[in-house]
Amino acid sequence: MKERVGQTQEEYYGGIPTIPYDLLKELSIALIVSLGLIVILSAVLSSPDVKSETVQSWAAADPVDFVTTATGELSATTVSADYGPPYNNNSGSVQGFGFFSPQTWFGVHQPVDPPNDFVLTPLKIASAGSPDLATALDTYGTADDKTRQGWLDAYTKALADAKADSSGSFTVAQGDYGPLPVMMDSLRKQAQSGGLDGLLLSHGGFYQTDYTRPLLFMGDGAYLPGLADSQKLTGSQWGMMNETGMYPGQTWLWLYTFWYQVPPFTNHGFPTDLAVVVVMTLLSLGLMLIPFIPGLRDIPYWIPIHKLIWRMPPPPAAGSPPRPVAVPLPVVHH
Repeated sequence: MKERVGQTQEEYYGGIPTIPYDLLKELSIALIVSLGLIVILSAVLSSPDVKSETVQSWAAADPVDFVTTATGELSATTVSADYGPPYNNNSGSVQGFGFFSPQTWFGVHQPVDPPNDFVLTPLKIASAGSPDLATALDTYGTADDKTRQGWLDAYTKALADAKADSSGSFTVAQGDYGPLPVMMDSLRKQAQSGGLDGLLLSHGGFYQTDYTRPLLFMGDGAYLPGLADSQKLTGSQWGMMNETGMYPGQTWLWLYTFWYQVPPFTNHGFPTDLAVVVVMTLLSLGLMLIPFIPGLRDIPYWIPIHKLIWRMPPPPAAGSPPRPVAVPLPVVHH
């Protein structure tokens, strides 16, 4: 048993003004007011819930751009086709400073083959119930490279003047396009039905959550970048910290996206992404090591701004009663 001796509670707190305080009541009021403010502000200021874009919505909204991009994948003229690590062994988007190129060091560890993954493999699956498509694929596969490239160049040129109709289809001028019209019409229908989304997401795992392929495919076209530009989400528009609908988003990313707005990061051909990573790494290390860096660690002594907020209370005036001091109560053990 423990027993307090010496001072009573009244004696211990003697001279200290006290008032009754209902902590539970104050907490309840604070929670209710906070919840009300959250509901009101979220209804007034929250960003709109923009519907997710998919290959299906892309093919439905702009079938010409979809087919033009798919044709570019077969021609290997898209960004994805020439990207480089981690998707393939090309060098179109490889960044580095001389020998310093982590992208190249890690190599291809997430292989993507745009002509096959985005176009030919889905078409081969669809050809199981379509003799015309199977014949078109066989014609395309057995043609020599020069012939295939001639078809692709002619079809790409014709697509520049194509106009979509209300049915989600389009027509092109007459020309020698080989089997491409049959192939691309089938791929368009497959995309508009939603089947292509499933095929691009499928990678053999139980959970189909790897959106790398559909995002690369959509990024190669003009539709998705156009949406990003209209929503102020591109790199040159401080997009990293923006939200859809021109609402403020991840404001803590302002310093990351700041570098994308100033030279030399904005110069064409400059390895901007790698440079931003290097700069932010150095700044982060500098922040962590401030206590060990002469000069930086002494700034608070030279510019004592903190003393405007954090300062000791003035000493009591002469003749005033001393401030009460809490004295620990002795405890007797029995």
